[in-house]
Amino acid sequence: MKGWWGRILRVNLSNGTVKVQEYSPEIALNFIGGRGLAVKILWDEVRGVDPLSPENKLIFACGPFNGLPTPSGGKMVVASKSPLTGGYGDGNLGTMASVHLRKAGYDALVVEGAARRPVYIYVENDNVSVLSAEGLWGKTTFEAEKALKEIHGKDVGVLSIGPGGENLVRYAVVISQEGRSGGRPGMGAVMGSKKLKAVVIRGTKEIPVADKESLTKLSQEAYRAILNSPAYSFWRRQGTMAAVEWCNENSALPVRNFSDGIFEFSRSIDGYAMEGMKINQRGCPYCNMICGNVVLDAEARGSELDYENVALLGSNLGIGKLNEVAVLNRLADELGLDTISLGGVIGFIMEAKEKKLVKDDEAPEFGDFKKSRELVINIAYKKTELGKLAAEGVMRLSNVLGGKEFAMHVKGLEVSGYNCFAYPAMALAYGTSSIGAHHKEAWVIAWEIGTAPIEGEKRKSVEYKVTYGPEKAAKVVELQRLRGGMYEVLTACRLPWVEVGLSIEYYPKLLEAITGVKYTWEDLYKVADRVYTLIRAYWVREFNGRWDRSMDYPPTRWFNEELKRGPLKGQHLDREKYDALLSEYYRLRGWDERGIPKRETLRTLNLDYVIPELEKHVRLE
Repeated sequence: MKGWWGRILRVNLSNGTVKVQEYSPEIALNFIGGRGLAVKILWDEVRGVDPLSPENKLIFACGPFNGLPTPSGGKMVVASKSPLTGGYGDGNLGTMASVHLRKAGYDALVVEGAARRPVYIYVENDNVSVLSAEGLWGKTTFEAEKALKEIHGKDVGVLSIGPGGENLVRYAVVISQEGRSGGRPGMGAVMGSKKLKAVVIRGTKEIPVADKESLTKLSQEAYRAILNSPAYSFWRRQGTMAAVEWCNENSALPVRNFSDGIFEFSRSIDGYAMEGMKINQRGCPYCNMICGNVVLDAEARGSELDYENVALLGSNLGIGKLNEVAVLNRLADELGLDTISLGGVIGFIMEAKEKKLVKDDEAPEFGDFKKSRELVINIAYKKTELGKLAAEGVMRLSNVLGGKEFAMHVKGLEVSGYNCFAYPAMALAYGTSSIGAHHKEAWVIAWEIGTAPIEGEKRKSVEYKVTYGPEKAAKVVELQRLRGGMYEVLTACRLPWVEVGLSIEYYPKLLEAITGVKYTWEDLYKVADRVYTLIRAYWVREFNGRWDRSMDYPPTRWFNEELKRGPLKGQHLDREKYDALLSEYYRLRGWDERGIPKRETLRTLNLDYVIPELEKHVRLE
């Protein structure tokens, strides 16, 4: 095969064995890589296990774009059965580890079993070692990466966990390069359960490609198109932080645990405020539109900001000082905690305290930076009873404390940075995301509103009206096929297309130059549908048939309450209309009214082998 190595590196930490598995060209063609390869491995090998047990597996998966000079192609997927949700979990992060894993001669690394004492994995081409991490355990992700680079060289790729992962916080993530994070549904906790502190990779091999000349030509052309985009200049100034102002304008900003959509102090935490504080920029490998804006926080430390962490740790907590928000963000990165879930958890606790469900003096009130900072540390180290409880996530918190009516999650994963009282398509995207309430797979809200953040000072004015037409379900499916499908299997960043308008036609052309395989758009959509449907089948199987359409509903707050101010004051989701939209989504997916793939859909997607196993748990239509 060209473009693929067809090799998976497997390391068993229970017995210390290392082996290389070759996989078939058929799997490469049907799943391409990244998320596709990860879900195929999980479906085949991880059934009915406790996510924090040695029987779970942790997968670091790459796609054909990785390790090659493709536009923003420095991504890696990290996947496992989620300790936060109990279903399929993954995330992607930009990291030199993806470049090195591919150049070492592998498309994926699968970690099995669990070590008795802390270890890290070192991969140097064909030489793979499991080494003691006794001296690294307890260190922050920044400290661990620095120490490992002093040992193995500054040019290696490093993936590590912090105390949050070590202490099995259910929304702990994997961190690389002091701010690149991935695996919101607790991939860092899975890593911690295996006593795996870090993975260090160095690869020096040349990746075999089908047409090197065409790949070089197409890549150079695409990189030039990015630089020449009219949106490029403003993007480099603000990156995703432009969304703070835009969401506030459109009543979509998460404010005080998503109870409202407009924040009175938004100007002091938006992209313009960030521009005045910026001291540096950082990016992922092979990216020429870097979006990591580093500011000096209130403790005189560098903190890499983007929209999601500022929205969830800022306006969602009622904190209106960007340098304080930056402290919470930097602490989360050092401790290895997902900033989105962390903000969701603290926001829930703040509201629970307001409603007298929490009387603990440790619990912060809205706007309290000092107690929020203390709580972040107590969560990561599970130092207090509230910290231990908060480490379980919003779903479990609400089961213990009450307050399910304001618990902002889907399937156990906390909602990311878009408030959807008035946006049914985005609510549907959250409801049907393959990992829980995450925006990355179908960021449909810009299409739904009719304008986008990156237009910046030249943003057009639109008059928004709430509608529930079937075209909204169709748009969610279309975007999931592209953002959660094609980009996640290639594996590449979607921002060149989304934010600066790089033509999406480059991607199948680049894939053909790399692999020699001509994928039509119909082929790519079929791969995406295959991946989505297999992920859904995994959820149904792991929930042992306890599945119905309520699993695909957004938080009840968006139905039962309404926006309190602004041009969309009084708006809230309509339950019956959302239900009809969900049914249309199922129809387009070929799933039944419970949200379970139909027998004929599985056959059409070449997933026949799923049928007998699913039938052990549910009746298939």
